Amino acid sequence: MKESNIQLLKLLARRLERLNVDSLWARRASGTRGNIIKIVSEIEKGKEIDATRLAPLIKRAFEVLEHAAQEIPDIDEVKKKYNIKHLNE
Repeated sequence: MKESNIQLLKLLARRLERLNVDSLWARRASGTRGNIIKIVSEIEKGKEIDATRLAPLIKRAFEVLEHAAQEIPDIDEVKKKYNIKHLNE
């Protein structure tokens, strides 16, 4: 197993963990994150992981993160909606 794959899995797990609990995607993120943690744990215990397990999991993690990111409002639109010129005022 490449170290870069392990680092990517850990990064994805950390990002999935940080999703806002109010996000519609938080529950999906939790399941995906759990699977990632399980695989990383297996790798760290020296178990051989079938690469065919990784690709779909990594793809799913990125999909969840992309969808969650789309829920983040555009700050310029929020300012416009509430007629705010500067957030520090």
